Amino acid sequence: MYMAAYDWRISFQNTEVRDRTLSRIKNNIELMVATNGGKKVVVIPHSMGVLYFLHFMKWVEAPPPMGGGGGSDWCAKHIKAVINIGGPFLGVPKSVAGLFSIEARDIAVARAFAPGVLDKDLFGLQTLEHLMRMTRTWDSTMSMIPKGGDTIWGGLDWSPEGYFNCSAKKQKINDTIKPCQNVKEGLEPMKHVNYGRLISFGKDAAELHSSKLERMDFRGSLKGRKSIVNASTCDIWTEYHDMGIEGIRAVSDYRAYTTDSVLDLLHFVAPKMMKRGDAHFSHGIADNLDDPKYKHYKYWSNPLETKLPDAPDMEIYSMYGVGIPTERAYVYRSTPQSECHIPFQIDTSANGGDEDPCLKDGVYSANGDETVPVLSAGFMCAKGWRGTTRFNPSGIRAYIREYEHNPPANLLEGRGTQSGAHVDILGNFALIEDIIRVAAGASGEDLGGDRVHSDIFKWSEKIKLKL
Repeated sequence: MYMAAYDWRISFQNTEVRDRTLSRIKNNIELMVATNGGKKVVVIPHSMGVLYFLHFMKWVEAPPPMGGGGGSDWCAKHIKAVINIGGPFLGVPKSVAGLFSIEARDIAVARAFAPGVLDKDLFGLQTLEHLMRMTRTWDSTMSMIPKGGDTIWGGLDWSPEGYFNCSAKKQKINDTIKPCQNVKEGLEPMKHVNYGRLISFGKDAAELHSSKLERMDFRGSLKGRKSIVNASTCDIWTEYHDMGIEGIRAVSDYRAYTTDSVLDLLHFVAPKMMKRGDAHFSHGIADNLDDPKYKHYKYWSNPLETKLPDAPDMEIYSMYGVGIPTERAYVYRSTPQSECHIPFQIDTSANGGDEDPCLKDGVYSANGDETVPVLSAGFMCAKGWRGTTRFNPSGIRAYIREYEHNPPANLLEGRGTQSGAHVDILGNFALIEDIIRVAAGASGEDLGGDRVHSDIFKWSEKIKLKL
């Protein structure tokens, strides 16, 4: 059974529609088990669908009206394995850039090549403002905001990934580019990249030690004063017209935002949007998973605030690509004041050159599948669910299977059969073989256990999380 994200974007904004969708999944799984001699299913969520199948496993066991009433042993009876492909278990940094300024690397670079084009009217609509208006109605996007705060993603002066060499090095076979390799002993060390600063205003704010970084706290700053815009003509979905000059200046004066303060930032610049998102999603770490509050569905798609089901015979896999530069942090700048504008944008003039190749066009890259960083895709199976933990009390066996990116040699090969890219990996022969073997009855041990090319286990050791 394959699950993608598309059906969920709307359904998670309406609890009635969401519950109907979940009921349909439950019925389909029960039907497959009943019509196949009681053999359990293998579920294959992809991308955002990974988060929502986590939600489903809690929903299906929970009693009505909050859940589907399947009982505490439903997953144990019906699911052999959950094979997560490209799973953003702990969110993706690019969701923050999208919510903050409707940008990611591609849009930022396009603006640099053609200044002003995306800010102009198109059929009576300002293009970027219209995109923001549309995407800010997709409340499920907020499920992708990084989870776990600074504990997982790093602080002002540290990040789990540590030193990296993002120089693109061409290989002899198919001219494969494998960037973002860890610096090995004997090689010249690259400049330290601190991915913990998810958003920095100015390249210096991204690089200075925290003791030298002057910051003005934006929280509690006045908004709406000395505004130069006519709010009556502005798009209500962007919410930026409510901030005024003082509120906008307060955001940039804070200089550097870690994952913890990014949540405060989004609540400051888009309080209406975040209020809707907070009703459906949470991004923290549970102190006590037995607290009754975690019976609410808003926590169920966060693996750090929920438990895997009591299904010791079930297996859970994290399969994802590695070896592609993946957005991890951003350098921003304030834009000139204008009516109904988005006042912040990625600073594409910020580049690290040979000294700091991980910074290009205002975006710091780390290892990943072009969309999901390795840290998000791999941490739960590397540590959070490894063995018996408070997040995995029944000791469900967890496996990591990484697929090193090897792009097609020419256009005739299409997306390629060895791709590790977030979507193209669905055509990766090695991944397909692993899935077929599990569906045919193989276990993770039969596959050879973990297959890891990155340093996800080393990074996970640096993260101090109570297990």
